[in-house]
Amino acid sequence: MANELKVALEVGPRKKRVVAVAPDWPGLERGAKTGEAAIERLESYMPRYGKVANLAGMDAEFAAIAGIDVVEEYEGTGSTDFWGISFAFSSVDRAPVSNEELERELTLMQACWQFFDDVRSRVSAEMRKGPRGGGRTRDQIALHVLATEQEWANKLGVGTKQGARVTDEDGLKAFRETYCSTIRTFHSEGKMARTWPLRYLIRHIAYHVMDHAWEMEDKDLSGEAQSA
Repeated sequence: MANELKVALEVGPRKKRVVAVAPDWPGLERGAKTGEAAIERLESYMPRYGKVANLAGMDAEFAAIAGIDVVEEYEGTGSTDFWGISFAFSSVDRAPVSNEELERELTLMQACWQFFDDVRSRVSAEMRKGPRGGGRTRDQIALHVLATEQEWANKLGVGTKQGARVTDEDGLKAFRETYCSTIRTFHSEGKMARTWPLRYLIRHIAYHVMDHAWEMEDKDLSGEAQSA
């Protein structure tokens, strides 16, 4: 079926965790203990990812998806087993990408950024604690995400002044524009982000952004405060 969701399964070397990756939709990745469970979990997040597709202007294309097509199964790393997160490159990540395909992926990555910024602007400052009372605040989660994405930018030679973290709205806008334009330049020159294929960099950024955006939504206390 032309409208099936393409999925690649990254299997940890000790087969403790499997990650289901939707290569055509950067940010849509979920891990579990088995391939079937990972696919099931991925499907359960599709309505949530639909908001990203909408921001990217691809809501009709995403809504037309019916069914799953597992196109590849490849070996991950020890971190895949430990974290249940994709840390290896699929054949799709390594495959050549056209300018049009690259722009589509960049548009989706930017939509993930937009979704993340919206979430952190509306959730509670304090987050629901874990069963043992631990956990980060909204601002701690946001700083972690921004710091990580800016560290990965070093793979493109895109640094920040004196290693400072960019967190303000105008600074982030400029930094992200530079991020995307540098990816375009690397693509035109046939260069990787050091050892990372550009497609992996894009989807890894998008995954990390979405994973923590959904974490903040799930731990948001705003609704509880209003109903108290």
